[in-house]
Order: sequence, then C-alpha cells, then structure tokens
Amino acid sequence: MPSAFHSLRLPLKRGRKSKNRRSLSHPKLYKSKNHLAAGGGGGDPSFHLKSSASASARTSGCLVQPLGNLLLSASPRANLRDASLGTLRQLPDDLLLDVLGLLPARDLAALSAASKALYVVASHDPLWRPLVLDELGGRFDFAGTWRATYITAVSGGRASLPPRVPDIRGFYSDYLFQSWLCANMEMRHEWLARDNIERRRGLSVEQFIANFEEPNIPVLLEGCLDTWPALQKWTAEYLLDVSAGKEFAVGPVSMTLDRYFQYADKVQEERPLYLFDAKFAEKVPEMGRDYEVPEYFREDLFSVLGEERPDYRWVIIGPAGSGSSFHVDPNSTSAWNAIIRGAKKWVMFPPEVVPPGVHPSADGAEVTSPVSIMEWFMNFYSACKTWEKRPIECVCRAGEVVFVPNGWWHLVINLEDSIAITQNYVSRRNLLNVLDFLKKPNASELVSGTKDRVNLHDKFRAAIEAAHPGMINQVELEAQQKAAARKKRASFWDSAVDANTGGFKFSF
Repeated sequence: MPSAFHSLRLPLKRGRKSKNRRSLSHPKLYKSKNHLAAGGGGGDPSFHLKSSASASARTSGCLVQPLGNLLLSASPRANLRDASLGTLRQLPDDLLLDVLGLLPARDLAALSAASKALYVVASHDPLWRPLVLDELGGRFDFAGTWRATYITAVSGGRASLPPRVPDIRGFYSDYLFQSWLCANMEMRHEWLARDNIERRRGLSVEQFIANFEEPNIPVLLEGCLDTWPALQKWTAEYLLDVSAGKEFAVGPVSMTLDRYFQYADKVQEERPLYLFDAKFAEKVPEMGRDYEVPEYFREDLFSVLGEERPDYRWVIIGPAGSGSSFHVDPNSTSAWNAIIRGAKKWVMFPPEVVPPGVHPSADGAEVTSPVSIMEWFMNFYSACKTWEKRPIECVCRAGEVVFVPNGWWHLVINLEDSIAITQNYVSRRNLLNVLDFLKKPNASELVSGTKDRVNLHDKFRAAIEAAHPGMINQVELEAQQKAAARKKRASFWDSAVDANTGGFKFSF
C-alpha cells in the first residue's frame, strides 16, 4: 500500500504527451540541483525542483540538458544529439519521438543500442507508457518508470534491478528537457497566490440561485460537506477494502484501486494517469452511500431520463500533478466538485473568453490544447495578468465545493494526492441552454456520456413534459421577459446622449 495515499495528508509536491509541437519556454541552466532558471512565464524566471528531482535528472541514466547549456559547455559545438543521430538529426525532437512512437517495444529497444543519442531518445519514458497500456491494460505493477515497468513485465518480474546504462553526457534538447522539467518542478508561488473566487458559507438555496446560479458565476462553498461520511471514512484502507476486486476507469484502461495507488505513489511524469470513474457508485454501493448531493444542486432535471441519462457523477482520484486541462463541461451542464482529500488549484474563464493556448474548433466539436497543465502555467499563465477579463482562481481544499457554471472553461491541477466527487446537473436556470445544445445540427459529435446522442434532445424534452408539465413553456416565458427587461434598460451612453440630435449613438 502506498504511503502517500495511506495518509492522504501531503505537503505540496510533484509536478500526457501531445503529438502537437510544444510551445517551448527555453529553459537555460541549473543553478543548483533544486533550483533552475528558465525563460517564459514572465517575471522571476526561476523554478524550484521537487526534492526527488535530482534522482530523475537522468533519462534512464542519460543526462538531458536544455540547449542553453550548450553555450556554456567546454565544446559549444558538440551536441551529442547531432553527432550520433545520423540523418535523423534533421528531424525536430517532437517529430522524431512521433516516429519512434510507431515502433513496437522490441524495435525500440534494438534502436536504443545503435548510438548514444538514440539510446537517450529511445529511452524517453513517455514512449513506453502506451506500450505498457496497450499490451498490459491496467494489469501492471508500476516500477517507477514506464520503461522499467515494461521490462519487468515482459521478463516475468525477473528484472528486479534496473538495466545497466551507458554513461552519456552532452545531449542537449529543449523538448526532452522541458518534458522532464514539467514533471519535476514545483508549482510556483505566484501560480497559487491569486484567489479571487467568492467564498460563501451558510448560503440559503435562494441566495445561491440569485447570486451565483442565475447570473452564472462560480463560487466556492464552505461547510456544506460536514455531514458526509466520506470525509472521515475514505482512507486508503477503507477504499481498498470496500472496492476489493473492482476495476475503475483510469485513462484508457481499467485498474484495481490497489494497482492505481501503487502507481500514483511512485509516478513522476508530466501527465499522470487520472482515475475518473462514472460508475463508481454502481460498482461500490458503499461509496455511493458515503456522500449526498449538497442542497444547492438537488434540482437535477436529467434525472427524468432514469437509466438513459448521460453520465453525470464521477469519483476522481489522482496524485499531485494530475488534473484536467482546459475544457467546458459536457452537454452545457453546470457542475459541482467536492474535495474529500487533498487540494486542487482551479483556473476558470467565462464562456466568451477562450483561455490562452486553447484552440476550439468553429463548431465546438474539438478542443486542441497542445501543452500539459504545468507547461500552460509556464508559458501562458502570466499573459492573463494583462487581460481585461482575468480568470477566476482558487485553491479548493478538503471539505469545500466549487460551483462551475455551464459554459465556463476550467483547468484543475491536484496540488496533493487528492480524492473528489463531482456531478454535472441540469436545473431550471440552464435547462434552455441544455435543450439548445442537444438539438444542434452536429449534436452527434457534441453530446457525450450516452449511447444515443442523436435522439437525446427529443427524449429529454418529452420526459420533462411528462414529469413537469408546462415547465419548459414557463422557463421560456421567463427568459423572454428577462430579455425584454434588459433591452429596455438604458445603457450609460443612451442616458447621457440625446440620439435625436443626430450625434452618434453607442450601445454595449
């Protein structure tokens, strides 16, 4: 049993690889084993490394340094990368790794014996992760790195010692180094300091609706989980006991909780696997009974669909550094996220503000964010300081709940080993948004969490009319009245300028 999840009380610690080319911040050089200077991000360029980072500074025994260090080396023209990659040196590192990612493990291992530079590149640990997951699924015992995990598995567990590796120095690569840096650096203080979300305790349901849900504004709610048995019961021992033999969704595979805890306690990578399971309460009924929906979110109109409702609730477990990059919650629903153990950093942008580094398609069917969470903080976070509409941010801790209004972009990173429950829901306040979303021409591409994407709108509307006759008409009428009232409300310029004088008339 891993010690980290055994206690589930950790200090801040530990920081997926995209096939899109990463936006480099060009790290420059080490100042010491736990302090590094790097460009990008603005302000003080220094980054602090985790205490365990010096042990992972070698990629399978090979020191990978940022290109800036080449300028300070005794032989500034001697980059081992170019000297021993042969004709492959013409490929940028991201493309080279994409090519090597097409190889089976045997060929990848053979290639690593061809030259020192190929040993460095072929030992890049993110190359071995899909090999483990594709061949072993979730039935693996993590051995500290994905390469070591694969070797141990195929050797039948006989590879108890790491394979002997050559002493390789003088390999310079921003791309490979930044992948290591993002996995091994601490969150900077300035990334955690801003906390501008409104925090409320003891709100009535009516106050929540009027001040936050109706105007579609995030809020952090305190004290509304105090009666949850999960807050006291959900230790590692309890969860392992009640879920024995059950498998949970972890990225592209399914894993038992003991295997996942063992992985989460050892992993130190740029994009750690995240346990995110929508069927946890069906698999382990005890877990479903250990929490209740806070009173603010109990009107959930998707419930009229019964077993045909889209996925709506998840247990989320992950180590420090794991999380979710920028996304908008599915089906135009709102959501709440309650932390049982640990702490999470939240960054949220309103629906009309696309976060920097995020590229949604015109129809909303795809969202491209080619950088990891830590890299987003390195390269894009400081840009938000100059924006007129800056993000809403907070650190949410055990016993607290974040309300995420529909349409809001949000990024979440675990600052500690964390466990949370989240649910998406539909209330009267966002019913029309959901109905409009479900009937879009490309709904089959946009709708998620259900097998019947095409007919969900018609099924949902019919079920609402059957369970709550007249509700949709009433909500539509209220929306029209509010829109008319807003249209009649004079703007500042309408009040200050007589439009009949022939002057310009402004509206906002």
